[in-house]
Amino acid sequence: MKGKTSFPPQEGAAPPSRCPDNSAFKQQRLPAWKPQLTIASVLSSFFLTGAFCLTVGVCLVLSANSVREIQVDYSDKCSDCSKLRENSSNWNKKCHCSVNFTLKEDILGDVFMYYGLQNFYQNHRRYMMSRSDAQLLGRNVNIQRSYCAPFSTYRNGTPMAPCGAIANSMFNDTIDLFYNYNSSVIRVPLLKTGNSWWTDKNVKFRNPKSYNLSSAFAGTARPPYWQKPVYLLDKDDERNNGYVNDDFIIWMRVSAFATFRNLYRRVRRIQQFAEGLPAGNYTFRISYNFPVTSFKGRKHVILSTVVWSGGSNPFLGIAYLVSGTAATLSGFVITGIHLKLRKKKTYFQK
Repeated sequence: MKGKTSFPPQEGAAPPSRCPDNSAFKQQRLPAWKPQLTIASVLSSFFLTGAFCLTVGVCLVLSANSVREIQVDYSDKCSDCSKLRENSSNWNKKCHCSVNFTLKEDILGDVFMYYGLQNFYQNHRRYMMSRSDAQLLGRNVNIQRSYCAPFSTYRNGTPMAPCGAIANSMFNDTIDLFYNYNSSVIRVPLLKTGNSWWTDKNVKFRNPKSYNLSSAFAGTARPPYWQKPVYLLDKDDERNNGYVNDDFIIWMRVSAFATFRNLYRRVRRIQQFAEGLPAGNYTFRISYNFPVTSFKGRKHVILSTVVWSGGSNPFLGIAYLVSGTAATLSGFVITGIHLKLRKKKTYFQK
């Protein structure tokens, strides 16, 4: 039988080398730069960082404190409606309540209206995943393969539009603002479009393509907790319906904390409100639909202005102040240690 003949290694032969190639890269001979830390460079970096953080922190805190804001809690004042909504059989019964409040000073500039929820946890993993992004892009997808269950289809197989726990729990109170001027009541004009991010409105959310929305959502049904289908969310503006509805888009951006606020409306600056909200007596008229008693939650409405740094949230400014203080104190500690060691070194040299 013919084949290759193997020869045993000769005695005294050197084993194959496992050393890397003799190149600049593999032998780590590439040119490199290593900073030479001196006491002057270290201390200057600490003090400059501290001065920068303290300056930014003071500006942010002053900016946040300049925001005008008023918050009205209507959980207790609408207790009768809350009890009515706790019984699911009363879903089709309307309930309204009013909350009066007073502005002691004018709120000048652009005024934003927010609704706030307390003790409502949106950061649960299953809750956050309970959505279909492909469906929200207007695609024809099989939502039974998504994470929307159990809010994906009804027992008869009809798919929900939109599906998922996030959409099903959408905030649906209707809040109107009235200004009590002398003996008359003036409705404050509110803008309900233009409140969502441009990327959400034009990239992440799209309606199915069809000649009208009712035919686009044919064969689907509203989520169980909704009172009307998705293509009728805004009866006054057809362009604000379906998956591109501003209120729906804002609600689908879940919060990381149990207490949060979402933008609801903006005051339209016309007539008596051209400069903002004048001082006086106001009334919130609320169509109560969103129950919170079962999870011991609370609801409130916020009227607020914004500045270049955002709303009335001093957290970022406080964080900069703490960081700047820590850097400055560290610089002083290092300076003291250096002076002490230098004094000892000078003493021993003598």
